[in-house]
Amino acid sequence: MANRLAQATSPYLLQHADNPVDWWEWEPAAFEEARRRDVPLLLSVGYSSCHWCHVMAHESFEDETIAAYLNEHFVPVKVDREERPDVDAVYMEAVQAATGQGGWPMTVFLTPDAEPFYFGTYFPPSPRHGQPGFLQVLQGVHAAWAERRDEVTDVAGKIVQDLSGRVMPFGDAGDSAPGEEDMAAALLGLTREYDAVRGGFGGAPKFPPSMVLEFLLRHHARTGSEGALQMAADTCERMARGGIYDQLGGGFARYSVDRDWIVPHFEKMLYDNALLCRVYAHLWRATGSDLARRVALETADFMVRELRTAEGGFASALDADSDDGAGRHVEGAYYVWTPEQLTEVLGEEDGELAARHFGVTEEGTFEEGASVLRLPQQEGVFDADRIASIRRRLAEARSRRPAPGRDDKVVAAWNGLAVAALAETGAYFARPDLVEAAVAAADLLVRVHMDEHAGLARTSRDGRAGANAGVLEDYGDVAEGLITLAGVTGEGVWLDFAGLLLGHVRERFTDEESGTLYDTAADAERLFRRPQDPTDNAAPSGWTAAAGAMLSYAAHTGSDEHRTAAERALGVVRLLSRRVPRFIGWGLAVAEAGIDGPREVALVGPRDDEATRALHRTALLGTAPGAVVAVGAEGGDEFPLLADRPLVGGAPAAYVCRHFTCDAPTTDPSHLAQVLNAPQA
Repeated sequence: MANRLAQATSPYLLQHADNPVDWWEWEPAAFEEARRRDVPLLLSVGYSSCHWCHVMAHESFEDETIAAYLNEHFVPVKVDREERPDVDAVYMEAVQAATGQGGWPMTVFLTPDAEPFYFGTYFPPSPRHGQPGFLQVLQGVHAAWAERRDEVTDVAGKIVQDLSGRVMPFGDAGDSAPGEEDMAAALLGLTREYDAVRGGFGGAPKFPPSMVLEFLLRHHARTGSEGALQMAADTCERMARGGIYDQLGGGFARYSVDRDWIVPHFEKMLYDNALLCRVYAHLWRATGSDLARRVALETADFMVRELRTAEGGFASALDADSDDGAGRHVEGAYYVWTPEQLTEVLGEEDGELAARHFGVTEEGTFEEGASVLRLPQQEGVFDADRIASIRRRLAEARSRRPAPGRDDKVVAAWNGLAVAALAETGAYFARPDLVEAAVAAADLLVRVHMDEHAGLARTSRDGRAGANAGVLEDYGDVAEGLITLAGVTGEGVWLDFAGLLLGHVRERFTDEESGTLYDTAADAERLFRRPQDPTDNAAPSGWTAAAGAMLSYAAHTGSDEHRTAAERALGVVRLLSRRVPRFIGWGLAVAEAGIDGPREVALVGPRDDEATRALHRTALLGTAPGAVVAVGAEGGDEFPLLADRPLVGGAPAAYVCRHFTCDAPTTDPSHLAQVLNAPQA
């Protein structure tokens, strides 16, 4: 059998390269093969750190009997949802419409015309808990295809017609950005859904509300709302003290299976950690919280230490599962401890202290009496130096355990988020190494992923770009990262690259008539529906990420076209801010920047001058929502904001502007801080 997945750039596809299943990638040849053989296709979608994807692979796709039946009666197609979010989105919409739920692995049966007709997620190999076995499903679908073909194709046609005909309810949103009343309504809606006891929103499972937290911090900065700050600060503290946060190595797991942030689903994703690193850095900027500072830095260090690739980019994820030391692949094995294991590493006295400090009990919070580590709600109960020593010793002992697997493909969008987070965190805390890591990742994105004419490649691996075209979130998040990096480094070339990407957004992703944005380019592969979704998922929606980048670019350059495009794209936020504020968090954060200006800060002076550096640091630490910063020598042409901005009395000066109309310049960092940190009157 030809191993078609052996040359894939996706580690997820490579995990299946040795299956007895005769997998195809998503490509025209697979559908041509299905037509030639007159059989349906099995579309299986997952990702490398997905626990249940691994389970189904082991139970079914490695089973010779199931594989033989699948190969004989179907054309099996394997898709990495992280490489092809467009394929994932359109078929997940079909799964959710048909079953009322979704998830991964996603299992969809298609006609040779790519029309879906039967759906599911994980199937066990044999019937279990009222769920049919996978072989039963295959046999049933094959029988229906062979004996009731007209019925199957009729169902498929109706599903496609229904989904293709759905009109997203954005028509009444208008094409102008939301205003202060919309932000107040969103805050009220979030307050109603807020878990005042545990932090966060909703019940179990509980996901880090990264984009909503950014909105709350920006809303507080603009209005002085103590309620918004309290929700953000309390949620961040609860997560940081919970098991969802890695108390030894830094970084966050994907979500908590309970309402209290205790037991995580252990996979660690780049996008979560980039977003939360930035949130905690911004929380420190607003409050001076020592806990926020520590978490921001530990999360940044985790990304650089465990996710950075040899080429300077950042890998996508770490698996939830790892070897438990007894030859079993177990979720969370790398991270959990029993009291006996603590004593073995630390000795009896420190082992007992560690168990009390980190909440490790005989019963355990996980399987077989093991516990995740979490922190007490009150610090200072135990000697800080002793606890620091315990943490170091436990981390060293854990490093000798079998490590979780790493998905080392570089996803453009998530690397853009990492660039923004590392650049700001490095600037805030005088960590030039973090800024250098951000520069290296940005350089990889420009060199390997970016083509001036073709646009962005979605992924790369080992310095080689994948064949999958970037989607809207790639353009929006990379542009956001590059604009942020330009403000931190004073290198205007990053702003230029961001402008090239946003040119693609306006030309290839924007509906000219309505100003709404599509997730795929106009010249991308045509699926039965062109995906379009302004709501956030695990990361900011491409729609609002692009709108935010266009707003920042307009603030830097004075471009009315980009400002207008951003405001038209934000029209949907007005509609959704009142209905589902939890799911439009990044759009709300961008809207806060638009209402505030955003402020444009031009810093004129030699970049190696201490006075310029003091003004630059003050500007970066300003809490004005979405403020952009340009720094350079008098008469420099790297940033449009610096044009016609002279020194003041021969000294470096800061100009704070809105829409290129500036207040009187200042040479005093404390005055600049007062201007940038004061809520709107």
